[in-house]
Amino acid sequence: MSISIEADKDATYLATPMQEINAALKVCAFGWFHIKLLISSFFAMLGGTFITNTTPYILPNAECDLNMDLLQKGIINAVPFVGMLLSSVVAGFLTDTFGRKKFIVCGYAGIFFFTVISAFSQTFEMLMFSKFFEGVLFASAHSACTTLTAEFCHKDIRDRVMLFQSAYKSVGQIVLSLITWAVLIQDWRVAVFDGHIVLNTWNVYLLIISLFSFMACVLYSFQPESPKYLVAQNRLDEARETLIKVYLTNTGNLVETFEYANLWKDKQKSTEQIEIKTTLSNRLLVGLHNIKPIFKRPLVSILILFSLLNFLIMAMYNIIRLWFPQLSTIVEHYYGKNGNYELCVVLDAYTEDLRLRNVNITDVGSEVCVPTRSGSETYINSIILGFICLTPLMLSGALVNKLGKKLLLLVSGVLTVAVTIWLRWASSKAEVVGLFAADMAIGQTMMSLLQVTTVEIFPTTTRTLAIGIMMTMGRIGSLVGNVMFPVLLSMGCVVPFYTLAGFMTAVTVMSILVPKKKPDM
Repeated sequence: MSISIEADKDATYLATPMQEINAALKVCAFGWFHIKLLISSFFAMLGGTFITNTTPYILPNAECDLNMDLLQKGIINAVPFVGMLLSSVVAGFLTDTFGRKKFIVCGYAGIFFFTVISAFSQTFEMLMFSKFFEGVLFASAHSACTTLTAEFCHKDIRDRVMLFQSAYKSVGQIVLSLITWAVLIQDWRVAVFDGHIVLNTWNVYLLIISLFSFMACVLYSFQPESPKYLVAQNRLDEARETLIKVYLTNTGNLVETFEYANLWKDKQKSTEQIEIKTTLSNRLLVGLHNIKPIFKRPLVSILILFSLLNFLIMAMYNIIRLWFPQLSTIVEHYYGKNGNYELCVVLDAYTEDLRLRNVNITDVGSEVCVPTRSGSETYINSIILGFICLTPLMLSGALVNKLGKKLLLLVSGVLTVAVTIWLRWASSKAEVVGLFAADMAIGQTMMSLLQVTTVEIFPTTTRTLAIGIMMTMGRIGSLVGNVMFPVLLSMGCVVPFYTLAGFMTAVTVMSILVPKKKPDM
């Protein structure tokens, strides 16, 4: 369709508005506008990722300050996901109805606010409350952020840009490890408001982390709304002005040289011809009408398939991601002890010691709480892991247009099964770090490929909702996986790794059903 647009401007009416936008964005090319958008999304992705990634690091330091037991630490780990579950689907619908930019700016402003609240937490309840709302707001902003980036890219570059943006999670792992290593090894204690609030090292750490969400809020305030959303809302003048802005920013040329500068002017209806209803109830009704196709064939079948895939992939990915600091610390202290070198032997030795310790404790009240800290080795491993995770994403960005997303999903699934089973026999620290990094990297790549495929297959009016539903199922998988992992680990080290391998085998088989192109509706 875009060829007919470029070859014969008089035939523009043959194309749909979305195809016209794609053609216009192709003329705009990739340039400074997209770079500024990716810089904004860098802070957004890191600010959102840190909501869950910081928790495993602060818990050892905060457990004594907040008098947390093992169950409470598990609740703090899980509560952001609960917030995400409660808001993902509703936020997806509202974003498709009211726009992407509003939810991004308000969402990250809210994340900044509640991260500051969590930084001033003096009780377990206060930390749990703030972490819950961080999760609620992140789910509202993250899907909109992903959709906005995708809708400013023409289809020839969209896959590569989205995969590049997904690499921010790995960069975030590196940045967070460096910040954590620099801050949490300190012994800071500052009393404010006459000693009513005491800021320990982990409190200051969270204040530093909050700056990423603040920067995301500020930077996105200067970004325009998605032209595809504006067209879907019949706001053609605003959509045209947005495309002109992209063209001018990217090329530096005069507006007269932009062949789509007068796009839709002949289609724009004046206010005398039609009364446009903009009430809240009307927009909600229009939004409900627009999402009807997502619950009909073939989209509903594709949505169910993608949701199941995301459930299993995110369960595996977040188990590996959130348990890595803890498992790395265990390996750091137990590796080589009593001749133990295989990962499973080390983990079984740890769980046995933990079981004996719980049995032998007779006078808990006499014990003094002493916080445990991860050694430098754990932080170095996390940094290495982040760098390794970048490799598959860069390779996928180079190969996605040649091999296709479906084939890359299948290959990634097979590799993940092999790596996960191999973990059972890992016999050196370097091997453990390398295999964990490979699992995380491939899992992250699979999530990115699935999101890109979702953006491509689902129409503009249901795109964010589809991503929201898919992410909701993924977060349920993350909750189930992180509750299930310690239970399976207590049964024996091989049990969780074979279970995860089974998950990824199912993903590989189901990937065969992923459509290669947008279905006819």
